[in-house]
Amino acid sequence: MAEFKYEVTERIAVLSQSANGWERQLNMVSWNEREPKYDIRDWSPDGSKMGKGISLTHDEMAILKGILDDLEL
Repeated sequence: MAEFKYEVTERIAVLSQSANGWERQLNMVSWNEREPKYDIRDWSPDGSKMGKGISLTHDEMAILKGILDDLEL
């Protein structure tokens, strides 16, 4: 598997925490020295491991925000 680099450039929010301490977080993350994207994924308590997640560009996040605004939550 190819090695990749990442940098959490901004921690925005913790969405939830599991019993074992892992947190689902919304962050801005730069992958392989590219422009940071909004990123939702699980992180270990010490931040050294990550789970699968999703990264969204600013435009994709704006579309998602519009959809969420229209939902009755």
